[in-house]
Amino acid sequence: MPALNHPLASSVTAGRSDPTGTAAAVLRAVLDHGPVARTLIGRATGLSPAVVSRQTADLISLGLLRELPALSSPPRAGRPFVPLDIDTQRHLACGVHIAVPNITFGLVDLRGQVVAQESVPHQGDAREVLRQISQYLPGFVARHARGSRLLGLGVVTGGWVDPQRGVIVEHGLLGWSDVPVRQVLAETTGLPVHVDGHARALAQAEIMFGDPRARRSLVHLFVGNVVDAAIATGGEVHWGPHAGAGDVAHLPLADSSVRCPCGRSGCVQAAISERVLAERAFREGRIEKPDLWLLLDAARCGDQRVLALFRDRLRVIGRVVALLLDVIDPEVLVLTEAAAIFLPDLLPDLYEQIAAHSRVCDSPERIVLPTRFGAHSLAVAASATVLDAVHRSPRSLRPAPAPASARARTRARAGAGRLSD
Repeated sequence: MPALNHPLASSVTAGRSDPTGTAAAVLRAVLDHGPVARTLIGRATGLSPAVVSRQTADLISLGLLRELPALSSPPRAGRPFVPLDIDTQRHLACGVHIAVPNITFGLVDLRGQVVAQESVPHQGDAREVLRQISQYLPGFVARHARGSRLLGLGVVTGGWVDPQRGVIVEHGLLGWSDVPVRQVLAETTGLPVHVDGHARALAQAEIMFGDPRARRSLVHLFVGNVVDAAIATGGEVHWGPHAGAGDVAHLPLADSSVRCPCGRSGCVQAAISERVLAERAFREGRIEKPDLWLLLDAARCGDQRVLALFRDRLRVIGRVVALLLDVIDPEVLVLTEAAAIFLPDLLPDLYEQIAAHSRVCDSPERIVLPTRFGAHSLAVAASATVLDAVHRSPRSLRPAPAPASARARTRARAGAGRLSD
C-alpha cells in the first residue's frame, strides 16, 4: 500500500530539542494572547527580550508563528510594533476517530479550529478498518489540505488504549484486542502516528484551547456508544501504569438493572450509552430505526416524549458526574455528550442532579461545562494528540520550507490524489 509521504508531509519527531521549554512557553503565550507584541510575550513568560526575539525567530522559521502588519498604536510611545500570531496556514494536524459505526477524518489547525471533517461507515473488522483509513486518507488530504504541511496523524477511539505502544488494547463494542494501530498506519501513511483514547485526547484539547482552569485540574467525561473519562492535573493527562486511567464504563449504578455485556448488571455504559438510548427509543416507537441522529432530530423538532428520554439520561449522567466531582474535586469537569452539545436547554436537568448528589459541588453551572468543540468534537479529539506534541515541543519540527509555488502545490495535490485510487 503506498505511503502518504508526499511533499505535504512533515514530522514532529525529528529536529532540535528545547530542553528549557522556552519555545513552548513562547508559543503558549501567543496561543493565549495573540496577536501580541514581543514585549508582552516577555511579560507573560518572564523571558528576556533577547530570548523572546530568538525564540520567536525560530518559531517563525518553523512556520508556527507569523508576523502581522505593524500596528499604528504601539504598546510604548514612539515604538511601533509588529504583532505575532499563531500561523494557522502552514501546518495542519490530521486526525482519525474510530467510533462503533463510523470513522471520522479531520484536519485541524494550530488553534484547534477544524478545517475539514468527513465521516464514513465501517464494517468493524480491525484489519479492514485500518486498511480503509490508509486508502481514504490521501484523498481526504488532497481535497482539503490546500498546500499545508501535515504535522502528523492522530488516531483515537474509546475503550482501553495504550498511547506509548500505539495499541488499542481492548475495545469491547468493536471486539478488538491488541490492535497495533501506530505500527500499521505509520507504515502505510509515512506520517508520525499518535494513538490515544478519545476522552484523554479531548482532555488534552481542553487544556490547550479551553477554559484556563483546565490547566490546573480537569475531569473529562465522554458519553457516546462508549462511556469513558480522563483526569488531568497541572496540564498533564493521567494515563496510569497500564494506560487504563479513566475507565468508568463499568462503574455500578445502584438502581439500574440493565444487563451489561461484561456479565454484570447496572454498569454505567450499559445504562446510558448512545446505543442503549437509541435502541430504547426504537422499541418505544419514537424513531424508525435505532439511530441517535434521528432521535436528536425528533428532539429538536419538539417531540416531548423524545425530550423526556434525553432528560432521563442527563439525570443519570448527573449522578455519575457528581460521583466524579466528589472523588477527584477538579476545578472544571467537561462533558462531551449529545444532549449537552445539541440540546443545551436540557442542561438544568443535569445540574439539578449534580447539586442533589454531590457533596463538594454547590455551583454545577460554573464547574461542569459542555465541551467547547461541539459537533466537531470527534475531529478535534483525533487531532489533539498531534497538536499536543507540537505545542509541548515546537522545536522538534523540521524547519518549514518556503511556501511552494502554485505549480508545485498543484503537483502535490495531484500526487496525493493518485494515492487514493
